[in-house]
Amino acid sequence: MLICPQCKFENPNSNKFCQNCGTSLTHKVCPECSTDDVPVNALRCHNCDTECGTVFWAIIAKETTGEALRGEGDVGDVGGEGDEQAIPSSSPLSPSSQMTLGSYLDSQERYQLLDPLPTQTETAIIADVGVRVLDCQPYQISPIEAILESQESDLLTPSVETSEIPHLAKLYIALQSQGERGIPSIHDAWQQGDIQVLIIENRSAWQHLLDLWQEETTSSLKILHWCYEMTQLWAVLEPVNCRQSLLDLSNLRLDEDQTLALQRLYVESSNSQPATESPEDGQSQTSTIPEEPLTIQALGRVWQALFRQSQRTQFGSVVQMLGDLEVGKIQTIAQLRSRLEEISIELEALGTATLPPIQEKNTAVSTIPQSNELEDIISKTDDMPTVVLAMQLSSLEDAGRTDVGRQRHHNEDYFGIETKIQKLEFPRSRVLEGHGLYILCDGMGGHAGGEIASELAVNTLRQYFQEHWIANQLPTEDSIREAVYLANEAIYKLNQQDARSGVGRMGTTLVMLLIQDTQAAVAHVGDSRLYRLTRKQGLEQVTVDHEVGQREINRGVEASIAYARPDAYQLTQALGPRDENSINPDVGFFDINEDTLLLLASDGLSDNDLLETHWQTHLEPLLSSGANLERGVTDLIDLANQHNGHDNITGILIRAKVRPNLES
Repeated sequence: MLICPQCKFENPNSNKFCQNCGTSLTHKVCPECSTDDVPVNALRCHNCDTECGTVFWAIIAKETTGEALRGEGDVGDVGGEGDEQAIPSSSPLSPSSQMTLGSYLDSQERYQLLDPLPTQTETAIIADVGVRVLDCQPYQISPIEAILESQESDLLTPSVETSEIPHLAKLYIALQSQGERGIPSIHDAWQQGDIQVLIIENRSAWQHLLDLWQEETTSSLKILHWCYEMTQLWAVLEPVNCRQSLLDLSNLRLDEDQTLALQRLYVESSNSQPATESPEDGQSQTSTIPEEPLTIQALGRVWQALFRQSQRTQFGSVVQMLGDLEVGKIQTIAQLRSRLEEISIELEALGTATLPPIQEKNTAVSTIPQSNELEDIISKTDDMPTVVLAMQLSSLEDAGRTDVGRQRHHNEDYFGIETKIQKLEFPRSRVLEGHGLYILCDGMGGHAGGEIASELAVNTLRQYFQEHWIANQLPTEDSIREAVYLANEAIYKLNQQDARSGVGRMGTTLVMLLIQDTQAAVAHVGDSRLYRLTRKQGLEQVTVDHEVGQREINRGVEASIAYARPDAYQLTQALGPRDENSINPDVGFFDINEDTLLLLASDGLSDNDLLETHWQTHLEPLLSSGANLERGVTDLIDLANQHNGHDNITGILIRAKVRPNLES
């Protein structure tokens, strides 16, 4: 089955074009030069040589008897990507002349080696290899992907036997179901005899934690934040016996937002305690002390190794904390977090921003259907306290576009964007102050009426906030309501002046977003919507439509009955047709405390659950700083024209990136 990259339609394997939207299933478009005849199995564009292939990280591991593999990375050993152990010659996937560069890992010839496998002379007998592979069939859905999709839709997948999934893959799936960004996502997996093959997200090029740890411009509080993130990952990894993943410095990476992440998982032995180098020889080594379970002392030794290898000076409180960890005075994650909290208060006294108090977070976890093993794994996960740093804005970007659609002859939608960005940057600090006003209106009222109403509303609101928005302070609810009432009055007066009546009275919907640094406010009237997307929460519809069907639901009527009414989608309020006594704008406030993508959408873009269906392909990638928002909003318009097209289509995308507030 081939999944169309554009519309997600399921096509037979023999199709060369999507039978739903016509997109090529054999060629792709180069993201750099827009060449449209790049084969889907090509690593690079033949025109500009840009790497545009789908690259994953393959783990080839020999499963040991009675227990999963244990990671062999040394605590304090920061090496390259080629440090893994080779597969012994008895393995069905042992290095040979048949497994050279360009060979395939699987009989279907889907995953092609981009790195050579290490030769047997380079290694001992431990079976654990990691290499980059090219997915030569990127539109083919894998069994693992089918399982993950079934989790999201609460459907069972009887065609996939979870007993056939490698043990190591089950751990990735279980952790991925928790939405933990620090764990690489899994794409595919299979088992040949005692050999497990996993295809996971490729993080081999991500920045090493040590590289940034040792930079002089990295603040002490930033390092404390990474320590907090390690304690959070420790709590996530403990139930699945993968804490070993935190004990190899080369496995500790940073994403584009400098958030701690793992390149891969390592599974610890049931009874092992890694030991770091001894003070006498100063060399990094790992030994196993039998019958002693892994404790948070190992985490302290990782921090010692990071300080030592970065040659970064430790201040007194950190030295004391590491010493107390080593002698067992700190025995639990909660105690360790409490100590880190005390150190942050000390830093505040020295003139550095403090960490806020620990907050509790409950995590809802899903499991693979019909898999008791994974249910057992997940059931061990206790609710752990998490520390949330005060955040500050690091970037604010936007893009908007409107389109007449495929059936209308004129465009009654209108939008406005007005932003002010002020940046203060010094060698050791950077402050970004962002101020953004985003307005989208969907007009109505016959020929020339809707266009006038929507444009008049946008301009009235822009003018109001130009005069009344106090610098560095988000407008109050009363102020926002006053602005909306003024926009309504402007359109209402024009209706009265022109003696318009009935359906000829012009009006417009409104959705408006105001951003001041990491605070946001939203106001709306009608069925134009605001959506919010974060990596933790996925896609959320922030606004609730002002229409008859939704009104009935609010009164307790079943949704199926409410929307069976012929007038279910009729608006219950809009700007302009009536005076201000007939409208009641919804106004709400929220904080932006993680990287967030916001979307203002007219109903031409949101109808038929278009965004709820396609957000993972058309919105989620836009969270990345490298994604082009102009191209993203254009793709959304094209998608809406393919699936809707009956109405005007307008969208405004806003990407707000945040980071811990670490400056003094």
